Amino acid sequence: MKHDLLPALIRRSRRNKAPNGFTLMELLIVMAIITILILLLSANFPTYLKHAHQLAAKKSLTDIQGAQITYNEDYGTVGYACNLSALGGDPSAGPASSTAAHLIPPSLASGHRDGYIFAISNCTKSSDNGGDRATSYEVTAVPEAPGKSGDLGYCIDAYGTLKQDPTGGANCTQPVQ
Repeated sequence: MKHDLLPALIRRSRRNKAPNGFTLMELLIVMAIITILILLLSANFPTYLKHAHQLAAKKSLTDIQGAQITYNEDYGTVGYACNLSALGGDPSAGPASSTAAHLIPPSLASGHRDGYIFAISNCTKSSDNGGDRATSYEVTAVPEAPGKSGDLGYCIDAYGTLKQDPTGGANCTQPVQ
C-alpha cells in the first residue's frame, strides 16, 4: 500500500512546483517596457497629429474643389458656389438646391474640420444674361491654432492648383510638393 501512495505524492508535489502565471519580476519588466513605449509615443504624438491634420486639410480642399465642379455643372446659371454652406446642406431637410447642394458633408460645410478653418474667397462674378454668375474662386484652409493643429496654410483654385503658405496663413504662393 505504501508503494501506491508514493507516485500520487510525487505527482502532487510536482504540480505544486509548476509555475502558475507570471512572477513579480516578469510583470515589472513588462510594465517597464510598456512605459518606455508610451513615453516614446507621447513625445512624437503632437507631431503626428499635426501631420494628420495637414493631410486631412489637403484632402478636404480637393473634396471641395470636386464639389465645386459638380455644383457648376448642376447649377450653371449660378456658376461656382461662393460659400461652403451652398455646397453642403442636410439631405433630410429636403432636395438639393443651389443654396444646399448636398455635395460635401455638413462637418466640412461648417468651415471647421480636423483642426483647420475652411473658407471660399476671391469669388469672382460676371454678369450673364441679367444675372451674376461666379466664374472663379479660391478655397483656403488655415490652422485653427497655428503650430498646434498645423503649420501650413493651403489654398486651391478653380483650376485645382493646390498651393501652401508656410506661415500658416491664406497667402498661398508656394506649390505643394
